[in-house]
Amino acid sequence: MRNLKITLSYDGTNYGGWQRQINAMTVQEMVEKALKAITGESIAIHGSGRTDSGVHALGQVMHFKTESSIPTERFALALNSKLPEDIRALRAQEMPEAFHSRFSAKSKAYFYQIDRDTVASPFYRRYAWHLSKPLDLTAMDKAKDVFLGEHDYAAFMATGSCVQHTIRTIHRLELTEHEQLLRIHIEGNGFLYNMVRIMVGTLVEIGHGKIKAENLPKIINSKNRKLAGATAPAKGLFLKEVYY
Repeated sequence: MRNLKITLSYDGTNYGGWQRQINAMTVQEMVEKALKAITGESIAIHGSGRTDSGVHALGQVMHFKTESSIPTERFALALNSKLPEDIRALRAQEMPEAFHSRFSAKSKAYFYQIDRDTVASPFYRRYAWHLSKPLDLTAMDKAKDVFLGEHDYAAFMATGSCVQHTIRTIHRLELTEHEQLLRIHIEGNGFLYNMVRIMVGTLVEIGHGKIKAENLPKIINSKNRKLAGATAPAKGLFLKEVYY
């Protein structure tokens, strides 16, 4: 039995997220169907984590056990022959039996895109949150450093999560500009349900003057979701890379 690790890239627009669901088409469902088609096996895949409906991935990682004899170097190509064009297998690696795409991960990197042009670009409509109102980038840049390090992020978790603890560590948070796009880069050892999108929404409200930058430590310490900003739309979020 082989333990294969596959790195995936996908446009999440047309999917109800990563995890298989009864009432929506998901990335997991499409990949498992493709695996069935090329191996003849009913394979359950395990992702590094769930992405929500509409969220994209440049480097989602999954693993699964298979008895297939397809060579590792050709596995991604074979899988792509059965996948829709908005899901691509980038590469396959054979891993030790103990490797787990979720539990072996050390950290994850995301970025979020904001289209700041006066008129929303039709080319970014699926991949960025359009905000024509100017943002105070100085205030946002000042506030972002408060997130760095280990904190209890209960105030930045959406309802519906059943995690046992809400302490996470943020290793990196940067703002970069690419023409009209503002990108917010976030890397950490783990993330709560909707945590990145709530962090982005909070930074945007700081940029719009709705939340004062100096109040961010109080919001984090409050552990009160109602005090943090709104949840940013899913379409601007990308899972960039998972580190092992």
